[in-house]
Amino acid sequence: MARTIFVWSLGRFFQICYHINRYYFFLMQSIQEVFARIAENKKKLKDLRTSLKNALSNSMSYQDLTEQMKKLRDKRKQVESEIRGQFAKEIQEMEDLKIDVDSDIQVLSDIALTSIMKGEQVEIKDEYDNAYEPILKVTFKKAA
Repeated sequence: MARTIFVWSLGRFFQICYHINRYYFFLMQSIQEVFARIAENKKKLKDLRTSLKNALSNSMSYQDLTEQMKKLRDKRKQVESEIRGQFAKEIQEMEDLKIDVDSDIQVLSDIALTSIMKGEQVEIKDEYDNAYEPILKVTFKKAA
């Protein structure tokens, strides 16, 4: 008869208890309450950002630094474009590889989701034998 023994540090135990209690707390709230709290906090963040932006725009030293940074950014862009002109082939290859990686990530996600829906366990390993497991995320967008 095989037994599984879990050995956790005290810190890990409290961390797990915290997440269980937090999850239970969120289950007790309605989804509408949480959504309303998120909207209220976003509004507060927006107001705080606006007041900070106004304070920064009234500072002369901040405006001077912003102008200097803009000039340096323009100069950097000019140097970058000159160098990129010399590496046109490599830049095209980089763009192609980025597209390939993005499409392969989408394929990987589709395969993992299909496997999860079938009830199969999904785990992949990298070249250093590090295991990765999928994380599912739910987001909401405004209904049309």
